[in-house]
Amino acid sequence: MRGHPAHLTLILDTSQPIELGDFVSAFTSLANQYEKYIKSVAPEAEERGTIYVAEVKEGSIVAYLLDGIGKLIEGMEGILTLEDFVKRYGGRLGRYVTKGGREPTATKNDLRDFHNALAAIANDPKGSLTLEAAYFEEGERKVKAAFKFNTQQARQAEREIENHKQEIEGASSADHERVLMTFVRSDIRTTEPGRRSGELVMIEALGPKPRPLIYASALAEERIKFEIRDDESVYKKGFVVDVNVETKNGNPIAYRVTNLHQVIDLPDDEG
Repeated sequence: MRGHPAHLTLILDTSQPIELGDFVSAFTSLANQYEKYIKSVAPEAEERGTIYVAEVKEGSIVAYLLDGIGKLIEGMEGILTLEDFVKRYGGRLGRYVTKGGREPTATKNDLRDFHNALAAIANDPKGSLTLEAAYFEEGERKVKAAFKFNTQQARQAEREIENHKQEIEGASSADHERVLMTFVRSDIRTTEPGRRSGELVMIEALGPKPRPLIYASALAEERIKFEIRDDESVYKKGFVVDVNVETKNGNPIAYRVTNLHQVIDLPDDEG
């Protein structure tokens, strides 16, 4: 390894054998995210980094990075590149450990990689995943950046990743895009995605009656609740949203918000 001073180390510690699919997915997801990162920071680089398994020990699996992107991975520049990748990747993945946490820039492919990265640990009763950016200096290995997830965190992240995936799929199939929604009745309390919130809203473009509001997106709910908790009255604001119309026996019964685009101040009724 001293021939490759700058490297990533992926360590999977498990109390039980890892399923082959989860084993492979842990590495392919890391390779996918690293290549995406390199494309964003060095779009001119013709070669890409390559991930390979260098060593397997009892209870731990270690992966190292080949310097397949040329000069970018040489010397201190390479170390800084890997350090930045680990910090960014850990930060994006770490958002999902918190209930309702979301990475705003995540795509469906990103969410698949995030899920695959944690599957082996989530399926183990007492496991952990660690990713390190490290290098050798005078024979001594030094770690520049690292993050770690345990089984409990991985399981929470899996739930949030799945919820985020459903939100993205719901947003992509909205019945009506960029319609103006106003509040008739508001509530500062949060609700589970997909359940009625107890709030009433008007969308004049879709009908003359107020309907119950359902939040299909935790991110949209978070932004709307922020406006509700603001000092100014939420009834003086309009929300440009994407919605699905929930129906029963062909009749509309609720509005299901999948995305919030903009919050605007409504004009006064006077004048």
